Amino acid sequence: MAATPRFRKDADAPADSSEGRKHPVDETLPPLKMFTSGLQHVAAMYAGVVAPPMIVGPAVGLSAKDTAFLMGASLFTAGIATLLQTLGFWRVGARLPFVNGVSFAGVTPMIAIGRDRGYDGIAVIFGAIIVASVLGFVLTPYFSKLVRFFPPVVTGTVITLIGVSLLPVAFNWSQGGNSTASDYGSMKNIGMAALTFVVVLALRRLLRGFLQQIAILLGLVIGTLVAIPLGMTNFDAMKGADVVGFPTPFHFGAPQFEIAAIISMCIVMLVCMTESTADMLALGKIVDRPADERIIEGGLRADTLGSAISPLFNGFMCSAFAQNIGLVAMTKVRSRFVVAAGGGILILLGLCPIAASVIALVPLPVLGGAGIVLFGSVAASGIQTLATAALEKGENALIVAAAVGIGLIPIAAPSFYHAFPKDLLVVLDSGISTGCVVAIVLNLAFNHLGKRGEGGEEAAAPSEPSPAAVAVH
Repeated sequence: MAATPRFRKDADAPADSSEGRKHPVDETLPPLKMFTSGLQHVAAMYAGVVAPPMIVGPAVGLSAKDTAFLMGASLFTAGIATLLQTLGFWRVGARLPFVNGVSFAGVTPMIAIGRDRGYDGIAVIFGAIIVASVLGFVLTPYFSKLVRFFPPVVTGTVITLIGVSLLPVAFNWSQGGNSTASDYGSMKNIGMAALTFVVVLALRRLLRGFLQQIAILLGLVIGTLVAIPLGMTNFDAMKGADVVGFPTPFHFGAPQFEIAAIISMCIVMLVCMTESTADMLALGKIVDRPADERIIEGGLRADTLGSAISPLFNGFMCSAFAQNIGLVAMTKVRSRFVVAAGGGILILLGLCPIAASVIALVPLPVLGGAGIVLFGSVAASGIQTLATAALEKGENALIVAAAVGIGLIPIAAPSFYHAFPKDLLVVLDSGISTGCVVAIVLNLAFNHLGKRGEGGEEAAAPSEPSPAAVAVH
């Protein structure tokens, strides 16, 4: 058996010091290649960063202009979180080519918290994120030691529920987004969504390399161009938007703190930390720098610190973007400084409100067509993770069945919990939160406490999922 490599005292030290060469992760590239490669990472994850604020903004009652501001802030804070992760300081940062951005895991709980409450809803969401992030930062040293309690049977279930929970949002967009509108569910809206859906699939099939990676972004552009002459675009968000601007701290008011909202976002933070751990295991294997306990601890510190800072500049909770792990594997460019350049580009985009407002031109049916592919790919990634979970052994299949069944209740029967206390609904109305709790508890009960079943050891052991089996955020 090969000896386990010892962790270096300096995370930035060359991996092959005997030959005087830097590890590829620590190499710097020529400026032009650094910029273009960084831009490619931004293009691969851009749609994923702006999608959560595009969902949450209208859901809590924000105007098109405020939603555009929220998107710009999310780009800015994603850049900060990415720099924390790639460059790092002290014991913060995995120092891997790791892109951070707004997590999809928090979308459904945030909508439940802030639904139709406008600025007050956003303030409560931000307050809950700050508390959950600070608690996550404190718990990071302990969480990094608990990897074995989050095997594929848990992470795969959670990732699948994230995708399935978001698909109804894409279906609503495809119909027009506003159920009271006269054209809601019209052939025109659904036809535009279908066109975008087909365009995205065709681009993924026909294009190669960089262009294939940004197929969803290209699909949104093509769909929007087709929608303009049909009168389906809204230019309100661009009116008065500045070319240069700064995400004013606490633009939506001082954070508000409500216990139920904090509990819900603490569960989301647990989900994000679990996903990021899986991402670090996968990325470490790809770049030949295995993610040991200390790297995972540093990466989780960057996640939680970035998430704590994010609400100050009107951004949401941040976590790893797995589609960029696939990009690293495809391009073979392993330098973390390339991704840091991408973080710098994200910050510049966030400082340009007019750029964020252009994104708001995308009609909801167009976004819905692309969203079906985007959110469906999240669910597919979860299923791929579950394929590695030894479901034929022990009670793993039962764990998945119970967790998915409970997690689907808010989707299949939205009024199921209508008689429960209002504070509990913040958690119960999120299938992701409830499904995650059930999966963790049942995994502990069947695979860790007392006598283990036939597949207990295999199910409990940590794994290194392939890039394709990691969630897309």
